[in-house]
Amino acid sequence: MSAHQFYGPKGAAALFLRKGIRITPLFDGGIHERGRRAGTENVAGIVGLGKAAELAKSEMNDWAEHILSLRHKLWQGINERIEHVCLNGHPDLRLPGNLNFGIKFVEGESILILLDMNGITASSGSACTSQALKSSHVLKAMGVSPVDAHGSILFSLGRENTEAEIDYVLEKLPPIVKRLREMSPLYGSECRSSEGG
Repeated sequence: MSAHQFYGPKGAAALFLRKGIRITPLFDGGIHERGRRAGTENVAGIVGLGKAAELAKSEMNDWAEHILSLRHKLWQGINERIEHVCLNGHPDLRLPGNLNFGIKFVEGESILILLDMNGITASSGSACTSQALKSSHVLKAMGVSPVDAHGSILFSLGRENTEAEIDYVLEKLPPIVKRLREMSPLYGSECRSSEGG
């Protein structure tokens, strides 16, 4: 687990190993670490991780309730304002702050650029694959087509997000999608086919 994922210090992490599991160290040395890790421990980071975990455990239910209400508001607003969107994954069996959805007939990267220009941070996949210009293997395993996966957007909400920020996203995202769809030949052909033309 990475400490920054629950508001602890960046650069600190913990690894749980079940008894009997052996790991191969990345660096040689570190007799004081039973040969598992070389180098000096980041004591301040370790203490910070421990305190952040303690706080997260005691405040988790309150955070989850707040974040879940924001996620519901965001998804409901997107679903009402933008046509041809689909939720990726189960509607309820997901982390409270995770909202991953596909917007048909547009590229996710184009949406992200325009969102960023409006001060809104989102992604088109996990941080692990943010530099790869290919569709998410997770979405592919879920049965999302490669074309639809390229139009997927991920909003990660946290305890410090506010309803005003959700309102701002709902104000800015629909015109961005409309603008990009007006340039999309795929959207144009979809509109013509739905009109019977």
